[in-house]
Amino acid sequence: MDEVVSLQKVFQIIKNKKWLITGIVLLAIIASTVLNYFYITPEYEASTQILVNQKGKDSEYVGVDKIQANLQLINTYNVIIKSPVILTKVIEKLDLETTSEELTKQINVLNTDDSQVVNISVRDEDYDKAIAIANTVAEVFKSEIQILMNINNVNVLSSAQPTKNPTPVSPNTYLNITIAVVIGLIIGIGLAFILDYIDTTIKSEEYIEETLDLPIIGIVCSIPDNKSQKKVFRSRSRSF
Repeated sequence: MDEVVSLQKVFQIIKNKKWLITGIVLLAIIASTVLNYFYITPEYEASTQILVNQKGKDSEYVGVDKIQANLQLINTYNVIIKSPVILTKVIEKLDLETTSEELTKQINVLNTDDSQVVNISVRDEDYDKAIAIANTVAEVFKSEIQILMNINNVNVLSSAQPTKNPTPVSPNTYLNITIAVVIGLIIGIGLAFILDYIDTTIKSEEYIEETLDLPIIGIVCSIPDNKSQKKVFRSRSRSF
C-alpha cells in the first residue's frame, strides 16, 4: 500500500529536524562565503563603444540604404573584432602575456537590434588592464578595418574610463550565497525526510494506529527509578 504523507506530517518532520536543516544551511552559507572571498579571483569589466556609420560630406545625404548597409556589416565586424588579425596587434601593442585564443574568451562584442552602436566589453582580473584592452581593441579595429575592407565607417563613440571604486562583476557574491541557501534547504529537508523514513522506532500511540492498524488498549506510563522514589518518600515523610 502506497504511503501518503500529509501536509501536517511534512511540517512535523521539518519541525523535528529544524536544527539539522538550519545547520546544513549555515554550513552552505559559510562554504559559499569562503569560496567567494578567498578562493575565487574577482574579475572586472570595462566597455567601449564604436559607431558604425559612413561619414558623409557636407552635401551628401546619408539615406536609409546606407544605414541598412552599415547594419548588415555589423555582424561581420563582430567576428573581425575577435579575430587573430585584430587581437594579435592588441597583444603586441600592450605587450600582453597571452594568446589571441585566450584573449578572445575575455572579450564580448554585442550590439542591440537595429543599432549601429557596437559595445566591446572586456573582463580581466586587473581593472586597469581591462580598460586598456577594451580601448586598444577599438582603436586597432578602427585602423585595421580600413585596410581589410577598404571602408571607413567606424568611429569610437566612447572609450572605457576608470572609476575610483570599481565593483567586480564576478563572482556575484549575493547570488552565490542565495543559491547556497536554496541548495542547503533542499539537502537539509531531503536529509530530514530520509532520517525520518529510516527511523522505525515507535514514537507515539498514533504511530501504532496509523502504521499497524491496531487499536490502543492502554498506555504504560514511565515509572521513576528507586532513587527518585526514595527522594519523593523522604520529602513526604518530612512534611508530616
